[in-house]
Amino acid sequence: MKDQQVHELLYQAFETELGGVQVYERALDCVRDDDLREEWSSYHEQTRHHVELLEEVLHAYGLDPSRRTPGRDVVQHLGASLVEAIERARKAGDAAGAELVAAECVVLAETKDHLNWELLAEVASAASGERAEALRAAVAEVEDEEDEHLYHTMGWTRELWMSSLGMPAVLPPPEEQKEVKTAIGAARAKQARSSMM
Repeated sequence: MKDQQVHELLYQAFETELGGVQVYERALDCVRDDDLREEWSSYHEQTRHHVELLEEVLHAYGLDPSRRTPGRDVVQHLGASLVEAIERARKAGDAAGAELVAAECVVLAETKDHLNWELLAEVASAASGERAEALRAAVAEVEDEEDEHLYHTMGWTRELWMSSLGMPAVLPPPEEQKEVKTAIGAARAKQARSSMM
């Protein structure tokens, strides 16, 4: 493995989680549905913990969590852009529209986050030594949570859109009702939605 790229991935993953905390804080300002508020509040707390875990992993790799890299700066910019988009939607005065924009921004943030953890899992399985143990422990704790964050929020976003279109919506979405944690499970839940209306 290329150590420099592993370090870059760790820095980007750390920055993604830092930005994710801010995205959830802003998104929670826009939530109207109580079930969604409860779910995102939980994800917000989990994301804060993910920041702590990745900081520990950075230290295990001998890396400075405050170090900036060009890739990390781009990730920070993307996160700030998502926060700004949510804030713009909130200020526009359409509460349902702001909730929908917040959901879309969470999906975008969680897509990068999910990819990071998939890649970190690959690194952890190929690496050895104490550093690898620290990374494996973090991946084992976080990977299922990241799957849930992405697939459930995708379901929420779809169903909020369906409702906004004046079409039947399943709220909470099938992904949440079926406690989906895999892409296959998400596909099955989506297919089952018509029987849940």
